[in-house]
Amino acid sequence: MTAPRTAQPVSTTSDPTHGCARCGAPVAIDVGLCERCNPLGLRDSASSQVHGLAIGGVALFVVMMAVVARFALAGIGPFDATVSNVAQDGAGFAVTLVVTNAGRNPGQTTCRVFDPADRTGNRGALMLSPQIPPGESVSFTQRITTLGGEVRPLQAECKSP
Repeated sequence: MTAPRTAQPVSTTSDPTHGCARCGAPVAIDVGLCERCNPLGLRDSASSQVHGLAIGGVALFVVMMAVVARFALAGIGPFDATVSNVAQDGAGFAVTLVVTNAGRNPGQTTCRVFDPADRTGNRGALMLSPQIPPGESVSFTQRITTLGGEVRPLQAECKSP
């Protein structure tokens, strides 16, 4: 005959605990492994080592992403833009740009259309070009409402990535 099982007494210690890193058994907050997983009592890694490793990993990832981005964007642009037509279109303008991709890869760009005579600090309007093959020019028209007023000469500049 076996003795009846009794419930384990509930721990009355108020020390904070967390799970063992290997098996999940409760251990003191300043210890990483329980006695069963670390029978020799070897020292845990210092928190500065663990945090340094994590920061180093993040830094390495950022550097790798910068290298990948550099190769992904290489050969796109520079882009040269000229305003070929400006026509009144309701409360705004219908602006036609001719954009040339002088690079060796296809790409698209964002062009800023502005009034060179405007000294009020108006930054102009942005126009997103369609995909432009390398060494070719593309003409496209978009409606702009931020420059309002009468039709006047406009300029455009496009940024390369």
